[in-house]
Amino acid sequence: MSIAHGIERLGVLGAGQMGTGIAFVSALHAKVPVLLHDKSAHQVSKGISLIDKLLAKDVSKGRLQPSEAEEARARIQTVDAIEAMRDVDMVVEAVTENLDLKRAIFREFAAKIRPEAILATNTSSISITKIAGAVIPQGVSAAGEEGKAASGRVVGLHFFNPVPVMKLVELISAVQTSQDTLDRSRTFAEACGKEVATSQDVPGFVSNALLMPFINEAIMCLEKGVATRDDIDKTFRLGMAHPMGPLQLGDIGLDTCLFIQQTLYKGTSDSKYRPSVLLERMVDAQYLGKKSGRGFYEYNN
Repeated sequence: MSIAHGIERLGVLGAGQMGTGIAFVSALHAKVPVLLHDKSAHQVSKGISLIDKLLAKDVSKGRLQPSEAEEARARIQTVDAIEAMRDVDMVVEAVTENLDLKRAIFREFAAKIRPEAILATNTSSISITKIAGAVIPQGVSAAGEEGKAASGRVVGLHFFNPVPVMKLVELISAVQTSQDTLDRSRTFAEACGKEVATSQDVPGFVSNALLMPFINEAIMCLEKGVATRDDIDKTFRLGMAHPMGPLQLGDIGLDTCLFIQQTLYKGTSDSKYRPSVLLERMVDAQYLGKKSGRGFYEYNN
């Protein structure tokens, strides 16, 4: 039976929280076989352990039958090299927010994965157009048919953290992305149980162009002594019905917040996006939030 999105096998590069979550929803909801790869064997082990815990929790809560959990788990396979993903219909990159790293990965995708496959990035802020430019073979014109075919299969598919819980996927087209790539990517995200919002390829897209300045302004309020940490977060929890305040939200990853804020600032040259000095100092001190055990709050990891 044909599938509307045509994704019969998925590759996921990166077995951190985002990559693991993408593999989970793809196997469980889209019912697609998934090949998961990370250069760190330890990270792969952690990722698979998390998937097992998520499935077990869904069974214990009555959201899944044991047989459904077993079938989903059986669809996820780990591989030790990108070459093992050669025949996938789509690969999703979910690694650190670093343009040079992502461009290098996409060059490798272009060389090692079949030319019909969709090449998707889970970036939350980096230009999809810049990433797409990396897949054009050296010496090939970007405006020629070969160049357009190569870059036209690159797309932004921004899942939100935690992936199994958050209902949204942000779909971003590079200047070069083909309509077929966009249509199939949208349909696949919907098969994963997600709602899709589209954004132009601008720094931060819709989500982080709005969210990160909000968090940054809250940090500036703390830095200037306008209010305490607890009162800043309480204002948004109790006064605006936010599930958590901006400082607690930033603690999901202060290094990521800083990187995205720097991307906004560099990409627009607009002073309103200048990162807070306190945010920079927190990252300098390796107080990154939950992942390091300390950010604006302390955590028992």
